[in-house]
Amino acid sequence: MPEWDDREILEGIKIPGKEEVAFNQLLQKYQERLYWHIRKIVIGHDDTDDVLQNTMIKVWKSLPNFRADSGLFTWLYRIATNEALTFLKQKKKRTFAPWLEVEQKMSETLESDPWFNGDEIQLKLQQAILKLPDKQRIVFNMKYFDEMKYDDMSKILETSVGALKASYHHAVKKIEKYFKED
Repeated sequence: MPEWDDREILEGIKIPGKEEVAFNQLLQKYQERLYWHIRKIVIGHDDTDDVLQNTMIKVWKSLPNFRADSGLFTWLYRIATNEALTFLKQKKKRTFAPWLEVEQKMSETLESDPWFNGDEIQLKLQQAILKLPDKQRIVFNMKYFDEMKYDDMSKILETSVGALKASYHHAVKKIEKYFKED
């Protein structure tokens, strides 16, 4: 079955009896990209699966009311980002340890991750990224790894382009400093 475009997916959702087929098309088209976007935020595979599942449940429930004020891709990324940030906030609350210990645990998870196949420099980059505040980490990942345009990021994160550029700049400076300190 050929991949549907966003318009076909949105039309399919509105047709009784075709909703599941349309949603499966949406999953086929966006699930992997959303997985890796979430993974860069929460780090662990199991946590990513949980957040992705919550994201898709929210998408399924909200899709019939999607007004298409923004693109489908933008809307999905916004939901995934918000779910990942909510997960991190809950994780911080559940963990009575200071955030530095949680950050260390995330770094250890990254090091022991069988899916991480990077070299020592890539691991160090990921560890530096983990030290960034959540917003800077998300902005850095979206710009550096996903090569996303600031306009698209602005729609997803509901932040001005100027603020995003500043966040990215600060993130780069902190990562550079991390590399120089070692």
